Amino acid sequence: MIPLRDSQPSHSTPVVTILLIAANAVAFFYELALDPFSRNHLIAAYGLVPDRLWFPSLVSSMFLHAGWMHILGNMWFLWIFGDNVEDILGRFKYLMLYLLSGLAAGLTHALLNGDSRIPTIGASGAVAGVMGAYMVKFPRARVLTLVPVFVFVTTYELPAAFILAYWFVIQFFSGVGSVAYSHLAQGGVAWFAHVGGFAAGILLVYLLRPREPLRHRRDLHW
Repeated sequence: MIPLRDSQPSHSTPVVTILLIAANAVAFFYELALDPFSRNHLIAAYGLVPDRLWFPSLVSSMFLHAGWMHILGNMWFLWIFGDNVEDILGRFKYLMLYLLSGLAAGLTHALLNGDSRIPTIGASGAVAGVMGAYMVKFPRARVLTLVPVFVFVTTYELPAAFILAYWFVIQFFSGVGSVAYSHLAQGGVAWFAHVGGFAAGILLVYLLRPREPLRHRRDLHW
C-alpha cells in the first residue's frame, strides 16, 4: 500500500520538513556525482557499520541513500506525515524527534547486528519516528492509499492508524524473518531499524509534548 496524501490540514509552513528533504536531496545528488569507487568509499566511511559503531556515523548515515527508490520513498513518506507532526511540536522539537528517532533506529540495528561490517544508510529510521508520532496524534486522519487488488490498482481512504500500524507490523515480522540471516555477509533492508525508529517516535512525541495551543485539538484524539 502506497499513501498518496492525507486529509489532515497543516496550520503552518513545514519549514523543517522541507529543509530535511532538501538536505537529503543534496547529499544524494552529491553521491550521484561521484564515480563508483568514491561513492563506495563515502558509504563505507559515513554509513553506519555496527562492527565499528561511532556516533558521527549514526547521524551521517541518515542523509545517505542507496538509490532513487530509496530516497524517493523516504522523502515521500516524510512529506505526507511530517508537516502535521512539525505543526503540533514546533520546528525545534520536531527536528529533535526526527534526529533522535534516527539515532534510536541506528542503535537498534547496531545492537541486533553487532558483528556486521556492512554499511547501513538511509533516513528510514528517522522517517519511521515521524510516522509513529503521526499515528499517535492523528489516528483518525484519512490517508488516500494506492492499493493493488489482484491485477488492478485502486485507491481507498483508510484511517492513518490502520495504515501505520499495518506498516509497523510488516517491518516487525520482516525483521523477525531476517534474524536467521543477520550473521551472513548480506545486504538488505534494516527492518529493526524501522521498528526502533517507529517506537522512538511514539515515545518522543509524548516526552516532547505538543505546543500548548494545539495540545487539546479535537483532531488529535479518538
